[in-house]
Amino acid sequence: MANITIETQRSETGRLLRFMAVGLSGTMVDFTLLTLLKEAFLLPTLVANTLSFSAGLTNNFTWNRLWTFADARSDNIIQQFLQFATVSIIGLVLNNLIVLSLEAPLDTLLGTAGYGYLPAKVCAAGFVFLWNFTANRYWTFNSINRSVS
Repeated sequence: MANITIETQRSETGRLLRFMAVGLSGTMVDFTLLTLLKEAFLLPTLVANTLSFSAGLTNNFTWNRLWTFADARSDNIIQQFLQFATVSIIGLVLNNLIVLSLEAPLDTLLGTAGYGYLPAKVCAAGFVFLWNFTANRYWTFNSINRSVS
């Protein structure tokens, strides 16, 4: 019984590390696009954040399905995408609320108007990461009883 528990812990640790790697790549897509849209195209934060978050979502679904939760690949891709999108939309709402709530106070704290959205985005990304992993692990890719590939 102890071996099953240890093996399960190792599997979950590996899955979490893969989720983090995928999340990091999606975060890089998200932050890069956010900065580009804000600085080069002068889009409002809400619009830029929504577009950049959506690009990160697409990146993350693809890699999580293929790598992090590969044991769930045989499940219906459309259903998984809809569940992933639902989790991500909730994450987007949380992300936007956090970024918009913290942007102005961080502008003031930093003493340079216009850059508070970056540390606000870092805070949002950390919180939304926890939400996304938990919801996708136990709902979207529901691989509780599957072994890790």
